Amino acid sequence: MAQPLRQQVLEGQRLATQCGILFVGPATTDSGRIAALRSLGFRVDERPDIPGPAEVAAHHALVVHSVRDRWSVVATRLRGMAHLDRRALLAMVPADTPERDKREAVMSGFNVALTDACSARDIAAQVLRLLRFYPEYRCLLRAPNGRRKAA
Repeated sequence: MAQPLRQQVLEGQRLATQCGILFVGPATTDSGRIAALRSLGFRVDERPDIPGPAEVAAHHALVVHSVRDRWSVVATRLRGMAHLDRRALLAMVPADTPERDKREAVMSGFNVALTDACSARDIAAQVLRLLRFYPEYRCLLRAPNGRRKAA
């Protein structure tokens, strides 16, 4: 029997206690990573475009994919959003992106810039590392198929 997901209320916002990641961008390239993140216990949603503040408020992290040369515009828009104050904001850049452009994305407001070649574990490690410093965004990873058996 499935139990409803407990909600945590923080300053008028409802934030799920299960770690939620929102992927923004084309869905064709991230389906393997999304499935792997779900198997690690994350709640993962996809959107082709940048959502409004109400949808952002339900997630702990945003992963923005494929905006090429518009990193500073996208980061400024996202950081100015009402509910994105200290949430993890990750940029997924193409593998051939120069280091200078990656640094520019980070200086623009993204917490970290990862290449397309990174794995789901890399994304999970970065999200958990970024959220560690903010106790109000602590979250749980849940087993997708119920409780795991002890060894």
